[in-house]
This record gives sequence, C-alpha cells and structure tokens, in this order.
Amino acid sequence: MIRKFIQKVFKKKPASVAAAQLKPRIYTRQQHGIAREKISDCAMRTTRLLQESGFQAFVVGGAVRDLLLGREPKDFDVATNATPAETRKIIRRSRVIGRRFQIVHALCGDEVVEVSTFRAVQSSAADDSASGTADAAHRTDEHGRVLRDNVFGSQAEDALRRDFTVNALYYDPSAEEVWDYGQGVDDVRRRVLRVIGDPATRYREDPVRMLRAVRFAAKLGFSLDPATRAPIGAMSDLLANVPSSRLFDEILKLLLSGHAHACVHRLREEGLHHGLLPMLDVILEQPLGQRFVDLALQRTDERIRDGKPVSPSFLLAALLWHEVLASSQRHTAKGMKPVPALHAAMHDVLEAQRKQLAIPHRYDAQMKELWLMQPRFMQRFGARPLRLLETPRFRAGMDFLVLRCEAGELDAELGNWWLQFSAADAEQRRALLESVSEDARAPEGQRKRRRPRRRRSARPAAVAAEN
Repeated sequence: MIRKFIQKVFKKKPASVAAAQLKPRIYTRQQHGIAREKISDCAMRTTRLLQESGFQAFVVGGAVRDLLLGREPKDFDVATNATPAETRKIIRRSRVIGRRFQIVHALCGDEVVEVSTFRAVQSSAADDSASGTADAAHRTDEHGRVLRDNVFGSQAEDALRRDFTVNALYYDPSAEEVWDYGQGVDDVRRRVLRVIGDPATRYREDPVRMLRAVRFAAKLGFSLDPATRAPIGAMSDLLANVPSSRLFDEILKLLLSGHAHACVHRLREEGLHHGLLPMLDVILEQPLGQRFVDLALQRTDERIRDGKPVSPSFLLAALLWHEVLASSQRHTAKGMKPVPALHAAMHDVLEAQRKQLAIPHRYDAQMKELWLMQPRFMQRFGARPLRLLETPRFRAGMDFLVLRCEAGELDAELGNWWLQFSAADAEQRRALLESVSEDARAPEGQRKRRRPRRRRSARPAAVAAEN
C-alpha cells in the first residue's frame, strides 16, 4: 500500500511528460494559405474577446482541416485556456452546457460557436491500474474505455488528446498562424488519416474512434495510415461496450455526412458493421437488397449535397426494409395474413435492431408508417388511392415506393402510375383509375371479397295486408 502511494505521488505519467516536451510547428499565412476572411464573424469575435481578456484562443479541429483542403467548414469550434466560467463572463451571449466535460456555446444570431477549454492528457488503463489513479476526475472501465475525464490542461495536452493529427490543428486568426503539434498539416497534404498516439490504446479509450476513422476517411477521400487501420478488425468487438445511444448518434452522423454510401461500404470492409447494423450484412448479400440500399444511400448523399432536407427515419426505414420484408414473408408462410404479418415483422426487426443500436422511439412511428403504406400502393381501385393521397406522409411513402421500383423490386409501371396520379387533376385521376387492369388493381390475397347480398324472401300478400 505504501508502494502504491509513493508511485501515485512521484510517478509521472508518460503522456504528461510527452506533452510537456512537445513544441508546435508554427505555419505562417504564406505557408498554410488560410485567409483570415474565411473565418466566420462569430468565431472571429469569440477569439478576439478571449484574447483581449488575456487568454489564448484558437479556431481548432475540423474547420482548420477543411480550410487547408480548400473546403468551406460546416461550423467553427474554438479552444482556449479560459475556463468555462471565465469564458461565460467574457462572452455575454453564451451558455455553459455539458456534464462529462463542460463547454460554452457562444451565440451570434443564428450561428453557434462551441468554445472548449484545453483538456489534460488522459492516462491509460495500464497507468491507472499500476498507480491507482482511477479518481473521480478520470475513470476507465475494465476494457480501457474512458468513463469520466473532466480535467483541464495545456494546449499541448489538448493536442495529444485529439483523435487524429488532421484534427489537432490550431489557427490563430489575429496572427494568421497555424499551430501543429502532430504533423497534421503534412497529413492533410498527403491525404492520410492517422491516429495520435498508439492506435490500439486510443481505440480502447474510446472505441467510437474506429467509426470516426472510417467516417472521416470516406468523407475526406483520405487513406487510413497502416498503423491506424491495423487494429480495427481485431478490436471491433469493443463497440459492444459503448452505450447504444452514443453508437446511434455516431451512425446518424455517418449516414447524414453526405458520404453515406462510401461510409457504409467502408464499414463493411473494416468489419465494423456487425455490431451496428447486423442485418445490413445479410441484406447486402441479396442482389435486390444491395441495389435498394445503395440507391437509398446515394439519393441521401445527393440531397445533402444539394442542400435539401433529409429524414433520418426514411433512411433507417430503407436500411431495414428488406429484413422487414423477409420477416413478413416468413410469418405469411406460417399462415398469417399479410397485414398482421407485416406488423409482426416490424416489431421483430426493430426489437432485434434495438439490442445493438438504440434507434429512438420517435423514429419508430415514422418508419412503421412508411412500411405500412407500401401494401396500400398496390390497391389502385375505388376510393383507396384518393384516401392514400390524403395521408400526411404520402410524399415520403411514394418516394419509398419509387425507390423500390428503381431497384427492380417492383414493376416500374407502378411507380410511374403513382407519380402521374399524385400530380393529376380529378378528370385525369379518373382516367388513370380506369386504365388499371383488373389483375393490377390489388395483389392476390389483399382484395376483400364482397359477400353476396342475401335476398329478402317475398312476403305473402295476406300477411302484408294484415300489417
């Protein structure tokens, strides 16, 4: 016990020593080529106010990386040595958020700049077990995943904490300098994604970094550094220890990155999809399933690049549709009617998926509505098509149907008919309904047979007279 106490007091953590000795390479504007005018007004104002108050303040992370690549950053983050309380006093329109690690949101009209305090280097699980430093500020689980880490540090430590070298770049708008602690500028120019530190250790600390590596590589068109890629296949099981809600958030970022098609296929290449979308592997082995999923991902990427809105529930419904379809067919084969079979299939698939990936319940209703709408598109007779048009999510359901037709799952005539019917006037709709053949009005087993009317027997005239 005395030995552990002495180790705790006198032993220096290797990561902290490395951070203390680390010096940045500073690039001037002539060397990095980033113009101050490329920084948003809110980020400029935030860094200026902090620097005028005597603190360091840098635009950091993905924004600097994107500017080096000639891209327009989606948002701007700022890193500083001011504490959240100090930042809150300096920037009037701001709020402190976060529980695990507090950050400040600086508000400028519609723009929000995230301001974080430099964070200290976290010790590894091995260091914790040897020195007994699993305290309230820093805790890991038995796999090495960081559970709590709420310690402020220096800028060098903050750089070592970041996941990839291309994200550990600091831009000072006032001096127009880029501070690079890990050869990130060189990696951006070589288009290589490289983990800071030992990849296996960093993946144990946070297994989600493996997903981020795939997302950034696909999004930026970068190659994975061999050392960064090597442990991923063997360590993919660590994702099972990550809270399912956090996994869902990361998958949603991946699917809505504008490069979902490349990301999903990269996940399969690296063997990371099993614990996230386990049914996707089965679906992608089916020709129609793969074609449908690929089309759904490509259409989503196109809409995001065009600045159009995207519904996460639509994309999730598309990813799971063929498993719902297969499950429904299994229930039907057991004698269940089509509609109850579809309900049972939806329940089975969502429950199985929820064990791996916590899809929020708010998406369930929208996904089920899209799925339940599909059989109704087959019923092109009477007033049913007109009632379907009045459904609030009809447009999304029809887009889903058209996607199925494009993938070859259904006849293209069906999708074209509904596209025409939805845009037609009353007279044209009447003609379209008449043009549908009897066989195409409703698939076998879904048309309700009308019972023949029972004829009332003729009453004797004598009885009628008495009444």
